[in-house]
Amino acid sequence: MQPEFDLVIRGGLVADGSGQEPRIADVAISDEKIATVGAVTARGRREIDARGKLVTPGFVDIHTHYDGQVTWENRLVPSSSHGVTTVVMGNCGVGFAPCRPEQREMLIRLMEGVEDIPHPVLTRGLPWLWETYPDYLNYLATRQYDMDICGYLPHAALRVYVMGQRGADRELATPEDLTTMARLVREAMAAGAMGFSTSRTWFHRSSDGHLTPGYAAAEAELLTLARELQAADKGVIELVTDYEDPDAFGMLRRLAEQSGRPLLFSLLEGEYGPMTMEWRALLDQIAAANADGVSIKAQVLGRAIGVILGHELTLNPFVTAATYQSLAPLPWPERIQQLAQPDIRARILAETTAPDPAIALSRLVRNFDSMFLLGDPPDYEQPFSQSIAARGARLGVKPEALAYDLLLEREGRNTLYTTLCNYAAGNLETSLAMMRHPDTVLGLGDGGAHCGTICDGSYPTFMLTYWVRDRRGERLALPAVIKMLSHDTAQAVGLQDRGLLQPGYKADVNVLDFDRLHLHAPETAYDLPSGGRRIVQRSTGYVATIVRGDIVYAEGAATGALPGRLVRGPQSLK
Repeated sequence: MQPEFDLVIRGGLVADGSGQEPRIADVAISDEKIATVGAVTARGRREIDARGKLVTPGFVDIHTHYDGQVTWENRLVPSSSHGVTTVVMGNCGVGFAPCRPEQREMLIRLMEGVEDIPHPVLTRGLPWLWETYPDYLNYLATRQYDMDICGYLPHAALRVYVMGQRGADRELATPEDLTTMARLVREAMAAGAMGFSTSRTWFHRSSDGHLTPGYAAAEAELLTLARELQAADKGVIELVTDYEDPDAFGMLRRLAEQSGRPLLFSLLEGEYGPMTMEWRALLDQIAAANADGVSIKAQVLGRAIGVILGHELTLNPFVTAATYQSLAPLPWPERIQQLAQPDIRARILAETTAPDPAIALSRLVRNFDSMFLLGDPPDYEQPFSQSIAARGARLGVKPEALAYDLLLEREGRNTLYTTLCNYAAGNLETSLAMMRHPDTVLGLGDGGAHCGTICDGSYPTFMLTYWVRDRRGERLALPAVIKMLSHDTAQAVGLQDRGLLQPGYKADVNVLDFDRLHLHAPETAYDLPSGGRRIVQRSTGYVATIVRGDIVYAEGAATGALPGRLVRGPQSLK
């Protein structure tokens, strides 16, 4: 008997992404699509025995920054370790196209500052075989990946491309500038952009301290871009803002309302920083907008927005101390040996430290009241009684001394974790309330970015292990979380051809050993161009990850298959 299907996944517990209760079924795949879900008697050219395993759609991560990595790598670590089969990049208004040759350094410094991707990595890695955004997509279309990729047109790059230094200096765009921007948005949408993105937060600065070019762009400028999406009848507006302006949400609503296009923005519990609007009030306004037919969704994260601190990483509590800085150039073993010397320890602990104005997050590195030992396995929801400040008080030592000694453990590779947002009460109840709101969608993992400070691109595995199975408090149902990770994120950006295990949908699938699923502690890898460093976070329990019907990972190991491609714009179910 000749095989009827390319691949058959047999006997698994299928959570199909619809939110319905899982059921035992076979999944058959032909021609890169789901052929049938149910009892399959015909053979497949390849088969996977999924009895006792969980079968889900591939996960869609809509908030990443792989804009550089996709130009030099085929495997999108860390997302590929966590069941992700489609990513959307170009978020927050930053990226590398369009770009004139003389503007390359400016965009590199902007990405270095905003997304913590080291300058040498970008200088060495980016091939710069493009100038316009269509050129950039055409280049990416020649490459192969372990997942599908798609991206927004970034406002910062667009503004600098059109206005030059005036754009970088955040000057008001002229009518001629707006006409040119509109034409370029039109061209980008025709070439396959998912929409456009922008940033209006003072956290987003270049590595030399300059605010992102779109920080204070006039509403008329954003409306000019948004109306091109309306004319194209497709695309999403994505942005992040501080809400310093009392009318900030009003402007978001007007952008979505006047363009008729969906708008996504980042939502945090802003106990730190300039975000002054209370998150519950924002959710109420979002609900009111959607009730009026204005499509707005908030991107939220299932854990705190936090930073990992360590000697191998970008930040730690002593990074601005003069003695510590003098030791930074030393080779790793010698540096750790010096830091362990009692006289060096005493000198660093006695030195006054001040935030580095070029590093917005450096002001947080001594926030010992919300700093924790992350541990292995990592614990992302610890009570304040386990903070470095509280532990130091119980031991009768200053918190900075305790932090110093903890960071020297594990041969200097120990890490601490400090929370910034979504953790005002010392728990994740805020994240839970946000995720349960009907007008929110999961995101903010920032895969490909923050190489030396976070690894939230692991959030799909965290959602499954912690929120479904392991949390000490209230949990989320498995079908709901699978739907959040696949169907809901795909729909939010117009990828209507994926996110469900139903006939006709794209054959992106995960087979998981749910009982064995495990999120490992973050670790440091030196595998970027120029030996650049990044935090990676491994997982265990992904039996197979399948893209376009091809097995790309088996038990976490790459199979060699690279079926992932550039996706040009929103997709309909064909």
